[in-house]
Amino acid sequence: MSELVDALTAAGLAPVTDSDVLAAHSVDHAGLVPAGRAAALVRARSTAEVSAAVAVCAELGAPVVPQGARTGLAGAATAVDGALLLDVSGMDRILEIDPVDRLAVVQPGVLNAAISTAASEFGLRYSPDPGSWQISTIGGNIATAAGGMCCVKYGTTPEYVLGLEVVLASGEVMRCGRRTAKGVAGYDLVRLFCGSEGTLGIITEATVKLAPVPAQRLTLAAVFGTTADAGRAVTAIMAEGKQPSLLELIDNVHLRALEALRPMGLPTEAAALLLVAADADPDAELAAIEALCTEAGASEVYRATDAEEADALLESRRSAYHAMEKLGTVLVDDVAVPRARLAEALDGVQAAAERHGVVIGVIAHAGDGNLHPNIIVHPEVPGSLEAGRAAFDEILEMALAMGGTITGEHGVGMLKREWLEREVDPVNLAVQRRLKAALDPLGILNPGKVLG
Repeated sequence: MSELVDALTAAGLAPVTDSDVLAAHSVDHAGLVPAGRAAALVRARSTAEVSAAVAVCAELGAPVVPQGARTGLAGAATAVDGALLLDVSGMDRILEIDPVDRLAVVQPGVLNAAISTAASEFGLRYSPDPGSWQISTIGGNIATAAGGMCCVKYGTTPEYVLGLEVVLASGEVMRCGRRTAKGVAGYDLVRLFCGSEGTLGIITEATVKLAPVPAQRLTLAAVFGTTADAGRAVTAIMAEGKQPSLLELIDNVHLRALEALRPMGLPTEAAALLLVAADADPDAELAAIEALCTEAGASEVYRATDAEEADALLESRRSAYHAMEKLGTVLVDDVAVPRARLAEALDGVQAAAERHGVVIGVIAHAGDGNLHPNIIVHPEVPGSLEAGRAAFDEILEMALAMGGTITGEHGVGMLKREWLEREVDPVNLAVQRRLKAALDPLGILNPGKVLG
């Protein structure tokens, strides 16, 4: 460890070795993923510093764990033994907003929400909006191919990344992609790095697409007596060709937790609440969606009376994880199933909760078929953690059996690496391993993540 610290210092960097600081930086929000003992932390302020740090690690064969805001939920930013924790959250400048080509050039430590704030003076925004958009960084969003609540209409992070600057495992700096509206020269390396979770390279700059801010958005909330009815409403909405800009499901466990966290009159007796927004022809769109919800069994449908009320509903949804933390330790699952099987998946989660005797609340990007079953465990209670993990695994198995995926947006990280080979075929897995070996022959970039 001292050799690494000495070499980093000689390279003009300022490694931090205080044990308390290292411990605080050794985990992300995947609280049940065990952290290794890091050797040092470097807070990079430039691409040159990232390059220098990685070059030192390449020379010594030391592992590098890239980190941003550490808001991830799969353990991708978790420390491994002997690692350099390379924090790029201080690289937080918005370098350019181009309203003509509708793009922004940003460093990786820029907060997601800050991009839209900066672009708003031109009537533009950055559309992907993970629940953590006010505290998560764009570098981490790209590294995990993050989703969000408006993805049902506007798509996920990779669809908005035009170009990247990346530091490779050798310390070399590479640019890929473009800043033009079109461009197909060579392999699409940008998409290769999206979702790679820091295992192929470290993002130090990104060029992202901007889009016009919708002129108006209206919101409704539909109350259901069963989660299955809510799931059937979602299926009907999508089958009828409707295009809501947001289609979220909040189950009873979350409704009660959210109301306890911040009272606002949520229907805590309901089995599920669908939160729906529309922004093209919102009055007509919501009228049609309201009819479909009623037909599917909604007992009540409320229209937000103004933007303030709509924003309050959305903000409550964004607080779901924090509300659940009040109930115990949260083991966050993240699966996606075909939309047509959403109701079946909701029933399956409930069955897993009953079978293993654990509390599971479901929050879902329902329009995407992306469920977040939040499993409450109490590690101090004998058997609780084991029961939670058994339910976690059962839900993953269910998603795969339905033709779904083990992760819709949080990534594989350390939490689900054993499950990756169950989802992809052997040839696919072998190709992924060869790509990793080609770009990181020493295996120093975020080892133990994704492929193990």
